[in-house]
Amino acid sequence: MAKREEWSEVPELIGVTRNSFAADIHAQKGLTCVSCHGGDASQDDAEVAMGRAAGFRAKPDRARIPQLCARCHSDGSFMRNYNPSLRTDQLSQYKTSVHGRRLEKLDVKVAVCTDCHGVHGILPAGDSRSSVHPLNVATTCSRCHADAAYMKGYSIPSDQFASYSASVHHKAMVERGDLSAPTCSTCHGNHGAAPPGVASVEFVCANCHVFQSQLFDVSPHKQAFAALDLPSCVTCHSNHRIGQPSDAMLGAGPQSVCTNCHAEGDAGFQAAKSIQERLLGLETAIHRAEEILGRAERSGMEVSEPLLELTQARDALTKARVTIHAFDVQRVEGDINPGLKTATAGVQAGEKALAELGFRRRGLGTSVVLVLIVLAGLYFYIREIERPGASPGSPDQN
Repeated sequence: MAKREEWSEVPELIGVTRNSFAADIHAQKGLTCVSCHGGDASQDDAEVAMGRAAGFRAKPDRARIPQLCARCHSDGSFMRNYNPSLRTDQLSQYKTSVHGRRLEKLDVKVAVCTDCHGVHGILPAGDSRSSVHPLNVATTCSRCHADAAYMKGYSIPSDQFASYSASVHHKAMVERGDLSAPTCSTCHGNHGAAPPGVASVEFVCANCHVFQSQLFDVSPHKQAFAALDLPSCVTCHSNHRIGQPSDAMLGAGPQSVCTNCHAEGDAGFQAAKSIQERLLGLETAIHRAEEILGRAERSGMEVSEPLLELTQARDALTKARVTIHAFDVQRVEGDINPGLKTATAGVQAGEKALAELGFRRRGLGTSVVLVLIVLAGLYFYIREIERPGASPGSPDQN
């Protein structure tokens, strides 16, 4: 008969060790194997301890895992003893998700709790090693969504992770470590994961990009996109592969997004081209001011005040690049003109400083020449009076 010392090693036989389970958040909270698998840990006999009569459950069916986890995680009074801040509506959210709805239809290929969180090594979401830590969420989702063979039959692409990896959001999240940057769950949700519909894309993006959304709502594109059943933000910016926005996206050129809808020469194209020209004009003026003020500063001239004021021009350019979402030339000009005025003043201040520097250098050069002339005169005078037979102020007595 198997005794406790024998059946206590059973976890190691199925790939779970005491050390690996010790790091699990459940183990740290005092839960044990029987908390999920049932059984009677007080029995020495393995057959009794892990028998059906003791309520033992072996590996749970995938379809039952959400309900199994919900026995604790949907019980507010129970969870309050362990983590009062943890939400207890995960199961109800999951049932509204694409995953949950398909599971109800007995599609056991869809993600359940253990696919995202793990099984015996579950870590808190705030732990950087956790599979659901913000830095790791995209990789976790990609285990299914980037597997073309696994996703076959679902009629959705499997290149989302590759596209996201090339996006500005991924660079902010992974390369710069900005945990506030979007990842899969930011836009799609986590337990209630679902693809945003055409009409709701703007609301998803507006969670972060508030001003852009407000400006888009008053733009001519709002109604035009709705009439054509086009999603708002992603029509110009894409969804997963969102690149760094640039002024080249306006007007004509290989990077233009305006020409996807507008023919060159129509009113919309002309407006976009006009906005682009104004943005480039301000950017050029700022670069010119930075260059000339930089030269003056490196030469030792005091130009700290115009350099400081130049930040206002950069702010104006940033604001104008947000205002373009209203697609209103006059509104963009309203942001551009103050910045252009500041940049022009910066150029003038730099030119004035360099002109003063030139004047100082010319004055210094003249002074040096005069000093040299005086020194030369003194030199010849001293030589003259030191000559034998010569006396200061007297003619030569030869």
